[in-house]
Amino acid sequence: MVAKDDYIIVLDFLSHGKSSDRKAEPIVQGIGAKFLTLLEIVVKEGIEIKNKEKIYVGSDKRDNVEYIRERINYQNLTSYSKNIIEEVITKIVNEDDKRFVNFFNKAGPVTTRLHSLELLPGIGKKHMWEIIKERRMKPFENFEDLHKRVPMLPDPKLMVIKRVIKDLEESDKYKLFVGNNTL
Repeated sequence: MVAKDDYIIVLDFLSHGKSSDRKAEPIVQGIGAKFLTLLEIVVKEGIEIKNKEKIYVGSDKRDNVEYIRERINYQNLTSYSKNIIEEVITKIVNEDDKRFVNFFNKAGPVTTRLHSLELLPGIGKKHMWEIIKERRMKPFENFEDLHKRVPMLPDPKLMVIKRVIKDLEESDKYKLFVGNNTL
């Protein structure tokens, strides 16, 4: 089953669509607030959308959205979308930090030789074992708690943000956060 977002955060609003489109219609590029999927949405005529605005795209009545055009790849994002995506992901992580900290509490092995914690930038075997040791004693409550208990760890929140971007760029065969409904 494909994970579907009910809300997206707007990355870019193109009031006349993209120049490559045959039909000029207002579109939004956005990122799902929960599953972090990239979507292109056609907006109802006459509606103005602001960047970083949260809009409803779920299956009930939509006030601003005509229809969801398609799921898109990172490479299909406009330059502006790519420029603000880290800021928007930071906002998503800050607003739901328990969900992302929970990854550190529950992450398991991917293969017999690779643990999912090692897929985060800056984590090797040493940090992985420190995190596992600490979470066995007591689950991490927030990013600050994680950073205090595993002090040599780089900024864990920034590690998550960088990994989300890597997941979106599809530069690794494993995805930790994008489209993942187990978090």
